[in-house]
Amino acid sequence: MEKQRCEWAGKDPLYIEYHDTEWGVPLYDEDRLFEFLILETFQAGLSWITILRKRENFRKAFDNFDYKKIANYSDDKFDKLINDAGIIRNKLKIKATISNAIAFMDVQKEFGSFSKYIWNFIEGKPIKNNWKSMSEVPANTELSDTISKDLKKRGFKFVGTTVIYAHMQATGMVNDHATYCFRHQEV
Repeated sequence: MEKQRCEWAGKDPLYIEYHDTEWGVPLYDEDRLFEFLILETFQAGLSWITILRKRENFRKAFDNFDYKKIANYSDDKFDKLINDAGIIRNKLKIKATISNAIAFMDVQKEFGSFSKYIWNFIEGKPIKNNWKSMSEVPANTELSDTISKDLKKRGFKFVGTTVIYAHMQATGMVNDHATYCFRHQEV
């Protein structure tokens, strides 16, 4: 019998792999949290499958999402990125990635880690929702509004409430797997 998945996973093997192994799994690793923040930033206005298909290109272009390196990118590196057809060549999103790397390290200095900072919004415990259908899943919540505002106050860019809710879902702060999905009980 085939496993039941959230309907957004569809039939694309890349989506299925992402759904089955990453989406909704609690994530505390600094490097991975930064990677997802940047990928969600670039996804704004596009489909997630576009980002997944370009993920390896993003990793290569952005030094494996090494925020310490990204924070020090030169104008030459920016020019290389804006001309890299393997990624989304949006000037504002590329600039946001650089400024977000700086803001990310500022948060680390203040809180000890970005993970402590972001997970503190939910007291370290994932929120488990019980949606019967993916149509019930919100695009944002009061909590994502709060986190978005706080991140913006700290200098982050492209972190609107919808981007932040998607980040919360991707990093397992929120378990939005539908109740019929086999992953609902596993994470």
